Amino acid sequence: MNTKSNATEKFGTRVIIVGNTGAGKTTLANALAARLGVDHVELDALHWEPNWTPTERDAFRAKARAALSPSGWVADGNYRKVRDIVWSRAHTLVWLDYPLAVILWRLARRSLRRVTRQEKLWGHSQETWRGLFFSRDSLFLWALKKQWSRRREYRQLLTDPAYTHLAVYRFRHPRQTARWLAGLDKTQ
Repeated sequence: MNTKSNATEKFGTRVIIVGNTGAGKTTLANALAARLGVDHVELDALHWEPNWTPTERDAFRAKARAALSPSGWVADGNYRKVRDIVWSRAHTLVWLDYPLAVILWRLARRSLRRVTRQEKLWGHSQETWRGLFFSRDSLFLWALKKQWSRRREYRQLLTDPAYTHLAVYRFRHPRQTARWLAGLDKTQ
């Protein structure tokens, strides 16, 4: 794995942030995009249509290509359907590989806020109590299901010759990520 640990290294202006549901990908992507002065591309926003309807595969791929055409961006998401597009164009991959307890706590806090405030995601979809806790599509079940399989998958993918061009930053705890992000302010 081409892992970089020195936060002062220049890492390019096309960054993909991956990690389990609830890890904080979008929050980090927003902050990093602002620091770099580039667009934030939220893959969830490209993928989800109203009422949690997934965008058709070819349309999703076209949206991703268009959104990632500028010379600089920070994208977040884990979609296999567009991984070849996103990862091949990125200079850097940031992997939020946090413990399950951290992820579940963050997911609970975020989801409860969204449900109680009736926040609309991407202008059209809302999380519900039923969807969060009483559905086979529950984000909590998804997080549990994906925690270890994603870890195995990313470790394997990052040894693939197609992705050796990526500078990889793998963070195991939010404090580590926060220190790295703070260090970027001093180097940019």
